[in-house]
Amino acid sequence: MFFILNCNNKPLSVQILVSCMYQKDMSIVGALGITGSAVVINQCDTNASDSMKTPFGSAEMYSVPGRGLTKSRNIAIDKASADICMLSDDDEIFCKNYRQKICRAYNMLPQADIIIFKVTDDGGSVADKPQTFPDKIMRLKFPKTMHVASWQISFRRSSLLKSGVRFDELLGAGSGNGAQEELKFLLDCERAGLKIYYVPFEIACVQRTDSTWFCGFDEDFFEQRGATTRYILGFWLSSLYAVYYVLKKHEKFEISAVRALAATFRGVFKNSIKRQLRQRK
Repeated sequence: MFFILNCNNKPLSVQILVSCMYQKDMSIVGALGITGSAVVINQCDTNASDSMKTPFGSAEMYSVPGRGLTKSRNIAIDKASADICMLSDDDEIFCKNYRQKICRAYNMLPQADIIIFKVTDDGGSVADKPQTFPDKIMRLKFPKTMHVASWQISFRRSSLLKSGVRFDELLGAGSGNGAQEELKFLLDCERAGLKIYYVPFEIACVQRTDSTWFCGFDEDFFEQRGATTRYILGFWLSSLYAVYYVLKKHEKFEISAVRALAATFRGVFKNSIKRQLRQRK
């Protein structure tokens, strides 16, 4: 077993941060293959908490009435207590030796604040499948971070707490604004000086079920995408990316490339998320 030691010569702890909805009990912990520590945020209609022992730790579930994936992620970060945290959805099945692989990666890269792991996908319905990076350890910066899914992300909790970075709750499933919350998160981490690496250790497989926000490559999807990219990247870069995205992926669309591009630019010009941000302030 591989561990990285802290200044007190104690092995660093690993905790899985699970976002889910309407769970009646804690059986999800075993279903996801979690054998160590975990924090489960269960968005439902009540406030409650529960806990259970696992083979190599304990899991805590917090049921909360709020909605939104990024809100759930942020609650999990606040509730976490481990040295290393790994984000997870409710359809991600972890390998038996995921804890050893995560510890080994951070042992190999003591300078890393965030490590992106290899997570396979069963090919279900998603807008953007995570890119297969080269089979080697590599430093990731924008624009490569555009191809990372949130359930590939792990981080040193102390580094994240020190940076003050959290998920932007104006983005993500349940926000009404579409996805790309992981891009905003990683960009904010990069701007805060956190070091991001990719390590090609496969730690899980995502069993893709019906998405809570992705209903196909229709006009609503592209308008939301224009709005999110404008919010994250600014006008000029989001405009260039709109053209690139449509040209690269047009064969997958239910609508023509012209309609897709027009819908994207509607979202770019409306700049609706920026207006929401101003209203909140």
